[in-house]
Amino acid sequence: MHTGCHTRRRISLLLAAVLLAVWPAAAQTGYHVQVVEKAPPAGLAPDVAAALDAQAIEVQGPQGVLCRLWLRKQIPARSNPPSMLGVAYPELEPGTLVGVLELPAGGVDFRNQKIPAGVYTLRYELHPVDGNHQGVAPERDFLLASPVAADTAPATLGFDDVVKLSRRTTGTNHPSVWCLLTPEGAPATLPAVQEQPSDAGPLQVLWFRAPLDRGGQPAALTMALVVVGISPAA
Repeated sequence: MHTGCHTRRRISLLLAAVLLAVWPAAAQTGYHVQVVEKAPPAGLAPDVAAALDAQAIEVQGPQGVLCRLWLRKQIPARSNPPSMLGVAYPELEPGTLVGVLELPAGGVDFRNQKIPAGVYTLRYELHPVDGNHQGVAPERDFLLASPVAADTAPATLGFDDVVKLSRRTTGTNHPSVWCLLTPEGAPATLPAVQEQPSDAGPLQVLWFRAPLDRGGQPAALTMALVVVGISPAA
């Protein structure tokens, strides 16, 4: 009887070790992702709503739904993207609408600014090359969040216009910035959430494939968006 108990205990410990080895990192940290059939939220301008997919990428955290992301059905892409130092997504024109983000319980952006619960457009932008933005992130790529009540058309906007809209999210002189990381080393199965270390603490990174329109030819772009984690210098 005593030997049998030890044998069962060894088997249980072995099974636990195997499960820890194969269980996704997201599950260990309390974050996971799923694709849900869910219409874009109410309150969007008709043209913005029509541009979005009918599915959402939903990230669940320890306290429930962290965020939902509706991607644009077809994101316009540059046919001849420039080679730019420190830019991970040169195919995207700055100011391009990428999708819409819902924060059911609010949250904080990459700059640790409090963002109220609500729905926000996400537009691709590059942080300026100046002393104020030196070293704020590994790349210059960000998504700027703006209230959907203020951002009402899917057309690409200029830098100043995007920043002005996004300042309405924070109520400050700084826009709401959401960091994009390089797509290199993406998980085999997407979408996915993975934890990555940083100097300011661990980041939860949402990996997904964004549908592109390359001059009438459909394509996909792997992207990596920080949904949890900060860099106060951003």
